[in-house]
Amino acid sequence: MPEIELRPWSEDDLALLHRANTHELMDQLGGPENDEQVLARHERYLRLQREGTAHQFRIIIPGHPDGVGMVGYWQHDWHGEPALESGWSVEAEFRGQGIAPTAVVAMLETARATGETLPVHAYPRVDNPASNAVCRKAGFRLLGEEQFEAKPGLVLHTNDWVFDLAASSRA
Repeated sequence: MPEIELRPWSEDDLALLHRANTHELMDQLGGPENDEQVLARHERYLRLQREGTAHQFRIIIPGHPDGVGMVGYWQHDWHGEPALESGWSVEAEFRGQGIAPTAVVAMLETARATGETLPVHAYPRVDNPASNAVCRKAGFRLLGEEQFEAKPGLVLHTNDWVFDLAASSRA
């Protein structure tokens, strides 16, 4: 496993969000955002973190203190039940090194350590083998396929993966 560190999202992470604003990394959210939308997302991450309803992290590896990606979880409604949703991205030049699954595992451990017990869902598109592999490697269980509204008006054909924090905390 690669050596990684997760740092809570901060004012300093706007540049990381701009670097992640590529067609490849934003395809599940309808494509890249304009500068105003990136800034609004950054401000939303900071606000939700202050409110305690979402937790975003910068993924740091040795030699790259500015981060090579991001991972996080936030409150989510899963078929009428409270849950958490998770997401991540790793910059293209750092992919294939095991950073994403290691960061997702660290994020799950952080969530559990802070007392979270809700199930954590991830919704990679069915045609995204890399993100589906991250779910599998991080210990998520595949529930099946689903039409998932990634943002208002953008419905994607995804897999629904779940990680049970409550069960794993009893293990």
